[in-house]
Amino acid sequence: MKNPVCYFEIPVTDLERAIAFYTAIFDYRLERVEIDGNEMAMFPMSDGANGITGALAKGESYVPGKQGARIYFSVDNIENTLHKVGLAGGKVLYPRTSVGSLGWVAEFEDSEGNCIALHSA
Repeated sequence: MKNPVCYFEIPVTDLERAIAFYTAIFDYRLERVEIDGNEMAMFPMSDGANGITGALAKGESYVPGKQGARIYFSVDNIENTLHKVGLAGGKVLYPRTSVGSLGWVAEFEDSEGNCIALHSA
């Protein structure tokens, strides 16, 4: 059986601002593409690696907000990542918190107003 989720899209209103924000936080190189008339910036993907990939997405049906689903980015150090969030203009919404044997989580507001989560083992 495969894992049920294979891809995600994070809605944005200003793609350049969002690319700068996520690059500052995670040091990823995002690839700009257009799909069905929507502007997107693809997160990196490695075949055979654990996890999924996705994109920042700008288009008529993409509306940023805190009330949607939570995307969890896996990081080595939540405190360091939250520090970068602040430097990049984001806001910590939920501080680093233990979830027992599952590790640690936190949440932040990105440059577009989305609530994004972090996980560390």
